[in-house]
Amino acid sequence: MGDKEKNNRSSNYKKNSLTLWGAVSMGTGVMIGAGIFALTGQVAELAKEWFPLAFLVAAIVTGFSSYSYVKTSNAYPSAGGIAMFLKKAYGKTTITGAGALLMYFSMVINESLVARTFGTYTLQLFDVGKNSWLVPVLGIGLLAFAFLINILSNKFIQTFSFIMAFVKIGGLVILAAGGLYASGFNFESVSLQPVETSFGGFLGAVALAILAYKGFTTITNSGGEIKNPHKNVGRSIIISLLICVALYLMITLAVGANLSIDEIVRARDYALAEASRPAFGQWGLWFTVGFAIVATVSGVIASLFAVSRMLAMLTDMQLVPHKHFGMPSSIQKHTLVYTVVLAMLLTIFFDLGRIASLGAIFYLIMDIAIHWGVLRHLREDVKAKPIILITAILLDVVVLSAFLWIKVQSDMLVIWASLAGLIIIFVGERLFIRNYQQSTE
Repeated sequence: MGDKEKNNRSSNYKKNSLTLWGAVSMGTGVMIGAGIFALTGQVAELAKEWFPLAFLVAAIVTGFSSYSYVKTSNAYPSAGGIAMFLKKAYGKTTITGAGALLMYFSMVINESLVARTFGTYTLQLFDVGKNSWLVPVLGIGLLAFAFLINILSNKFIQTFSFIMAFVKIGGLVILAAGGLYASGFNFESVSLQPVETSFGGFLGAVALAILAYKGFTTITNSGGEIKNPHKNVGRSIIISLLICVALYLMITLAVGANLSIDEIVRARDYALAEASRPAFGQWGLWFTVGFAIVATVSGVIASLFAVSRMLAMLTDMQLVPHKHFGMPSSIQKHTLVYTVVLAMLLTIFFDLGRIASLGAIFYLIMDIAIHWGVLRHLREDVKAKPIILITAILLDVVVLSAFLWIKVQSDMLVIWASLAGLIIIFVGERLFIRNYQQSTE
């Protein structure tokens, strides 16, 4: 890599360009955009009347998981985030590259999940079926818009994310409070009296609900750009998680107060919009869809900001191959193009349920690799407590195992797609690293 290219590459990383609250708004932007709008119905389908509890348990699991990220971020703040943490733990090896790519693909999958959610909610304003071809078309349009925004400066993205985070959080609080008030605080559908789901089904719901919180990792990928990163990266992660768990509990209780479980499941891809009808009528539908659009737009913008930088860092670390395809500008702009194109393809070919399932599997595997790496190689350097790391690993293994078992019984396509993806990632990474090492000897 020549000096000119290195300079172009490094110019995309501006120290102290993100404040604490800018990082918080970015983290909550990704979490809220992907989580509560896209996943409420799918979590309710598995957990039945226990679905609000599934979101709470997912927050607890994510809380243990965040420990590794907070500790390593405080010790090694970096624009490479997770890629850098894996390299610190495992060195320049196949597991580092493959683990980082699993995180990358889970984030791209998340972007396509949000893009399809945008299309699904937007079409609630019109007399169009939820399976319309317009869903992926609208999703692609959102991804294209997010790409254009990401070409602009960090300061603009931070300001946009900060404003959008406050708008959608305020809107969702109003929606939840209004729904609870209109229902008379009647929680009959989530009273937990008739247990209609298995323990495995509940754990599967927790696996999906974890996706509603994993956006906190976006913050770690911008660690090198956050002011006072040794303190503010960890703080912004904790604040983001606390904001989201409080908001999710309010929303899920409001949905459960206005719809039966069967009604939530029938409207699983747009459950929040459906739940607004009993409380607010047609105005509630417009209100909910409006905030869904705000949440998904800001979520995709924030996610693209982080994931393109992560792939650029992997390229800079020489853990993945890179091809310019004749494109000008810096490597980070190239990785932004690759990310958007891949997210568009997923948006076209996969539905919400399968997109979410793939994302959950890839993320949990990567998460286990992070905790194991910190436990085995970094715990003394980052001053991490082994018992918390072991607990995080066990929780991930239990949740992932239950989720895989459910998919084996109900949707083998997800299992085969996951296996194919894992084989391609690990074998491809192994071949690349081996060939690269031979070429430099």
